[in-house]
Amino acid sequence: MISIAIAKETREGVLAALADPTRSRIVEMLADKPMTAGEIHSAFPIANPAVSRHLRVLREAGLIAELPVSDRRVRLYIVRPEALHPLSTWVEEISQSWQSQLDSFKDYVALRSAGGGAET
Repeated sequence: MISIAIAKETREGVLAALADPTRSRIVEMLADKPMTAGEIHSAFPIANPAVSRHLRVLREAGLIAELPVSDRRVRLYIVRPEALHPLSTWVEEISQSWQSQLDSFKDYVALRSAGGGAET
C-alpha cells in the first residue's frame, strides 16, 4: 500500500517545480556547490527577472534555500536535499508495489506453465 503520509500538495509542488527544465538545471547546479544569484543568472540566456522567478518557485517548493552572507546585496543559494526525501520515498513505495505485482505475475505464469493453473 502506498503511504498517504506524504502530503499530496507537497509532492505535487516539488514535482511541478522540477518539471521546468530551467528549474531542474538550477537544482543540479546547486547540488554541485552553493551559488550566488548572479552566478545562477549568468548560466542562463534568459532575463534576470525570469531566473529570479524560477528561484522563487524553487524556494517555495522547499528545494532550495538562501544563506545569509555579509553583503546583504548578495544572495547565496543552496540545495535542500532533504526536500527530495519524501519524493524519493514515494517513488520507492511505488516501485516496491510494482515489483510485488510483477513477482505475483511471474509466479502465476510459472504455475500456468507447469500445468497447475486452470484455463480461462
